[in-house]
Amino acid sequence: MPYVNVKITREGGTTREQKAQVIKGVSELLRDVLGKPLGDTFVVINEVELEDWGVGGLPVQEYRKQVADKT
Repeated sequence: MPYVNVKITREGGTTREQKAQVIKGVSELLRDVLGKPLGDTFVVINEVELEDWGVGGLPVQEYRKQVADKT
């Protein structure tokens, strides 16, 4: 019984329809690749505040600034 936890930031206003597409796509991927029945797959989407997300030891906003400065 697969359990998949998808975490995204709240920025951008993810719609109910987009979330439904993610749930469907993840479930179908596990069915197609691992043979898991759709009815046995649980997908949970957690939205995280941007200030609660970090990359490379930095808050994501600072990380993005560093990446942008390098390009």
